[in-house]
Formats: sequence, C-alpha cells, structure tokens
Amino acid sequence: MGKRLSKIATRTGDDGTTGLGDGSRVGKDSARIHAMGDVDELNSHLGLLLCEDMPATLGDELMAIQHDLFDLGGEICIPGYQLIKEEHVLRLDTLLAKYNADLPALSEFILPAGSRAASLAHVCRTICRRAERQLVALAGSETINAHPRQYLNRLSDLLFVLARVLNRFAGGGDVLWRHDRTR
Repeated sequence: MGKRLSKIATRTGDDGTTGLGDGSRVGKDSARIHAMGDVDELNSHLGLLLCEDMPATLGDELMAIQHDLFDLGGEICIPGYQLIKEEHVLRLDTLLAKYNADLPALSEFILPAGSRAASLAHVCRTICRRAERQLVALAGSETINAHPRQYLNRLSDLLFVLARVLNRFAGGGDVLWRHDRTR
C-alpha cells in the first residue's frame, strides 16, 4: 500500500487535486475520489452504529466489515490493486443467511424506522447503495475489479436485514409501510 501520512496538513491539495496510492494525482471531484469518499462515509456511519446497544457478536461482525471497507477504500485509491476478494463477498453471504434465518417473511415494504440502531443501519444501507452506484459509475470509465461492487451490493442487503434484527433486539419489530392509509 502507499505511504502512510506522518502529517495531515500537507497543503498538496490546495490546487484541487489529491494523491492516489500509486503516487498519481487526480481532481478532488473525480469519480474515483467520489467513490472513495462514499466508502469512507459509510465506514464512518458504521462506526456511529457501533455506538448503539447490540449483541456483541454483531458488533464484532460490523467491526470486521469496517476493516473490509477500509481495504475497499485502499483498493479504490490504488488503480489496478486488489484487496477485496470473493471470500469477502462470501462472508457477507454467510452473515445474510445467519441473520435472515430467524426473521419473519415480509408481506409489506418496511419504512427505515424503529429503534435508533435500526434507523442508523438504514442510513448505512442508503450510503452503501450510493457508494455502489458511484463504483459502478467509476467502472464505466476505468477498470475496476468486480468484487468491490459485489461486496457493496451484498452489504446493503445485509444492512437491511440487520435493521430488522436490531429492531427486534430493541424489543420492537418492523415499521410497515401502510399502502392503504388515508390522507
């Protein structure tokens, strides 16, 4: 991986560019920087979610996902580099199966609501979807490995499931969208 920063205020970005892990410089408004920023924002929101009360095992699993997201950001930062692999995607598939197993089937759409932890998981889900869209946009103009996109797609599904799990952990349930409500 690239150099570690020993000082934060380098002033090298004052011209509107930023350095990538391979030493090249790109505009701070480039698709690559947008993708990195969305992944970083998602990771930060996961950190906020981890401040909430939840089962210890789930906290450990979310912490592992934070490490994966840091690696994903590193992969985006270094063109041609690969850190996220099939086993990362498969680990999310395993978590999806684990947490979805005990949830009741949905017969209606659910609102992104309920407990604070569940609501934060929904915020993480929407940021994850944005990061995925940005990565797809980047792949339209540059070569990007498939696993990071698959990882984000699977992670957004997992965050939806975890929001449902966290509502139950807090003693509640899904907040259903009422299509038949009166206006």
